This record gives sequence, structure tokens and C-alpha cells, in this order.
Amino acid sequence: MNLPNLLTLLRMVLIPCYVWSFYATPSPHKIVALCVLLFAGLTDVLDGYIARTYKLETYTGQLLDPLADKLMMVAVLFTLIASGRVPWLVAGLLVLRDVLMILGAAYFYFRGKRAVPKANAWGKVTTCFYYIAICSSILAWPTLQSGEIVLWFTVALSYVTTIRYVLGMEIIAVRRRVY
Repeated sequence: MNLPNLLTLLRMVLIPCYVWSFYATPSPHKIVALCVLLFAGLTDVLDGYIARTYKLETYTGQLLDPLADKLMMVAVLFTLIASGRVPWLVAGLLVLRDVLMILGAAYFYFRGKRAVPKANAWGKVTTCFYYIAICSSILAWPTLQSGEIVLWFTVALSYVTTIRYVLGMEIIAVRRRVY
């Protein structure tokens, strides 16, 4: 187990920490929960940087990293739905997209293949808007309709990005080692 994979596992451990801090904070401004989420985001950036820089990329990491990201975002969306900060339809569309991506990755994995996306700026822009929308919802800011507009824009952008991702990916066969 290398450092990037440990950081990914830490991100998975932070999921219940986020949920607990969201509900343990009586204020509508869930600052501790936001800090946990941002720390998880930092571990995501660090594990990718360390893995690429020091050639520590592993097949396990390539599977666990996006899974950790998706599970964190699903947990965040469920807390925001339960607290009435995000409309069901918006969250449902975002969760559906994430679940489909997890299932797609699992499908390819169990068939002995790996989906390799071509990196593009669309994913980074989508992630940026995703975090803006989620962070503003966690902080209960803004309370006007403009926050919902950002959420709907993020939903639309995430589906466009996903379509571009699927169209640009290559499916390659990988050898699995059995230990």
C-alpha cells in the first residue's frame, strides 16, 4: 500500500466524518463539514500529484480514487437533500450520474478491461462548479434562487462532461494478477 492509496483510503474514512460534522453542527452554516469536505478534496489533489510525480500509480488506486470521490459526493448530496438545501431532482440527477459512473467502472473491471478517459478541461471546470454549488449549499449561501441556478447549471455541465468522457474513452484490456 503506497502513500497515494493511503490518502485515498483516508478520503473514504472522511465520509462518515463529514456526515457526522454536518449533523452535529447546530448552525445552518456547516463550516466544520465544509472543512472536512475541503480536506478530502485536498487529499484527492495530493494523492494524484504524488502518484504521477513519483510514478506510484497503481491499478488499485485508479479504481479506488474515483470511487472515493463519488462516494463522498453521494454522501454530501444525501445530507443536502435531507436538510432541504438541494432539491431532490437536482441531487437525484447528480447521484444518478455518479452511480452510473461507478457501475460502469465496475463493469469494465470485472470484464478485465479498464476505461481510460482522455483528459480534458471539461472535467476540471465541472468539478469547479460542482464544488462551488456544493460549498454554497453547505454554507446555506446564497439563500436566494441564484444558488439553485448554479446547481442546475452544474447538473447540465456534469452530463455534458460525462457524455464527452464516454465518447473520448478508450477501453483497454488489462491483466489481473491473482495473489
